[in-house]
Amino acid sequence: MAIQHPLTLSFGLLGNIISFLVFLAPVPTFYTIYKRKTAEGFQALPYVIALLSSMLYIYYALLKEEFKEDATFLITINSFGCVVETLYISLFLFYAPKKARISTLTLVFLLNLFGFGLMMLLTHFLATGEMRLKIVGWICLVFSLSVFVAPLGVLRRVIRTKSVEFMPFPLSFFLTLGAVTWFFYGLLIKDYNIAFPNILGFLFGIAQMVLYIVYKNTKKVLEEQPKVQELSEHIIDVVKISSLVCPELNPVVLQPTLDITNDMIEAVQNIIVMAEKTEEAKEAMDIDASTKV
Repeated sequence: MAIQHPLTLSFGLLGNIISFLVFLAPVPTFYTIYKRKTAEGFQALPYVIALLSSMLYIYYALLKEEFKEDATFLITINSFGCVVETLYISLFLFYAPKKARISTLTLVFLLNLFGFGLMMLLTHFLATGEMRLKIVGWICLVFSLSVFVAPLGVLRRVIRTKSVEFMPFPLSFFLTLGAVTWFFYGLLIKDYNIAFPNILGFLFGIAQMVLYIVYKNTKKVLEEQPKVQELSEHIIDVVKISSLVCPELNPVVLQPTLDITNDMIEAVQNIIVMAEKTEEAKEAMDIDASTKV
């Protein structure tokens, strides 16, 4: 590794440490998958995308090395990322249902094998020298921007549900800190393909933390009505059972409203009526069965 400015060295090391922690963030998720012995309900797309991102930046870093530009920090952290993400995907495939396994393998083939391989072939044979480095750099920049835009879905979900359950603050904090670190690292080495995407990452990170502060106590308010939620679930179950035993019964249609007292009373009455009819239907079925015997 060439001798670097102390600030460049500091931001490069700090960026590696933070990214190392971010790469290890999904470990609790995969521990849960291991304990449950199934990956049902989880998605492999984030890990496939993260693997592709690491592969792209390793290729970019190796091209920079050809032009005597030091890219040690990019190579080290993205090599670690490739290993970790490959392990995550392997564990997911091992515990995933057949349908999810097939779709994940298709994604890996299309993005990580075919897509990345095609990009390497085209840039190798259709571009030479510094132009190849610029093209690959622009590809990394656009891909990083698209990855940083991904949290928009999470932000929209937080605003809609007023819950931060799926947006843990520590992860948002470290992603924001990592974006700041890599921005200054890219700025110091004058590599704007690294610096520019992290501006967007910083802004989205700040937005996530602000939303967390705004909605972090909303869950407590929602938990004050557990019985209402439990009753709704029981009503849904009764409707399903009544549809199977007595198909001629009309299902209960739940209308969400702020004043739910009357709806709850009516729903409970409907439950009692359906339960009585269900019991009568079962008795009739038992009488028919005994008659046949």
